[in-house]
Amino acid sequence: MTELEKYRDQIDAIDRKIVRLFHERMQVVEKVADYKIKSGKSVFDSQREQQKIRTLGELCENDFEKRAVVEIFEQIMAISRKKQYQLLTENGVTLPVDYASTEKLHFHNARVVFQGVEGAYSFEAMKTFFDDSIETAHVSTWREAMELLARHEMDFGVLPIENSTAGSVSDIYDLLLHYHNYIVGEQTIKIDHMLMALPGTRMEDIRTVYSHPQGLAQCSPWLDKNHPEWTRRQVLNTAMAAEKVAREGRRDQAAIASRSAAEYFGLQILQEGGMSAEKNSTRFIILSARRCFVKGARKISICFGLPHACGTLYNILSHFIFNGLNMFKIESRPIPDRPFEYRFFIDFEGNLADPAVKNALRGIQAEAVDLRLLGNY
Repeated sequence: MTELEKYRDQIDAIDRKIVRLFHERMQVVEKVADYKIKSGKSVFDSQREQQKIRTLGELCENDFEKRAVVEIFEQIMAISRKKQYQLLTENGVTLPVDYASTEKLHFHNARVVFQGVEGAYSFEAMKTFFDDSIETAHVSTWREAMELLARHEMDFGVLPIENSTAGSVSDIYDLLLHYHNYIVGEQTIKIDHMLMALPGTRMEDIRTVYSHPQGLAQCSPWLDKNHPEWTRRQVLNTAMAAEKVAREGRRDQAAIASRSAAEYFGLQILQEGGMSAEKNSTRFIILSARRCFVKGARKISICFGLPHACGTLYNILSHFIFNGLNMFKIESRPIPDRPFEYRFFIDFEGNLADPAVKNALRGIQAEAVDLRLLGNY
């Protein structure tokens, strides 16, 4: 046996001891959980954990080992909490969830609001998701749509939240925080941008092109290459750009919008195809002021803040790993009046009735700041 092999044997023996001791520790953790179930005491005691970690760190002989021991025991304690959350759920100690479960969404004769005008992509998303019985209304801004839902003047709203090429619509995340409306569904629409103008307009006539900021961003490579001299102007909606060009009747103006917008406003399509990415699509969320989820829902959206400390996001994300939950997306938004601090928005796979979801949400609620459930859909 070489000298290296002897060292490896020593490490193997020590590791087996560590595993046995870890098992013993977890058995005690189960007893702690049993006590907390009976007493109603909270699982997470941040002050106690930090004091214990500092004490253990002081036992080390150098700074490197101190940092290592702190990291090891932060993870051991996080694992212990997850075990306690699991046992609480198994013993029927669950979090109250004020969401009503339903077999399906009821939207026959519902009042539905979308931002923009007829011919907008949000209009297409609405027509795709709902049936023909609905009563529709349109508004100029996303905030107006949220207001109508919050006041129960409309039953559902349709708003864009993410584009496959331009990314997230950050303003929608901010509005989700401001209004207590809830995601009850989603609809993805293929985005096929087209350049349109008054009938008889030539490319050389155009001086200004209008569209929503996302539309301009998605078509910027084509514009940069073919018509960098055009002035680009933002409007609230792609269909509003088409409506503006049709209403003002100027041949030096064009719009970037959908084919249906061109047809609705009587505009001529000057360029179709190749203006944006081939696989360009936008995900729209369906919102309601009513807290509900269908029994077959498989996606959950949440948001939360975190203490401004090392490792807090890592610890939160570990709740998804330990409970076998697939995370689809994470987004951060700055917290007003708290410079360089952020709230996090996460979409993950699951249903509120799933035990794994209950375990994860219990842990996140205990360890994050102001957890909000935005919807199960």
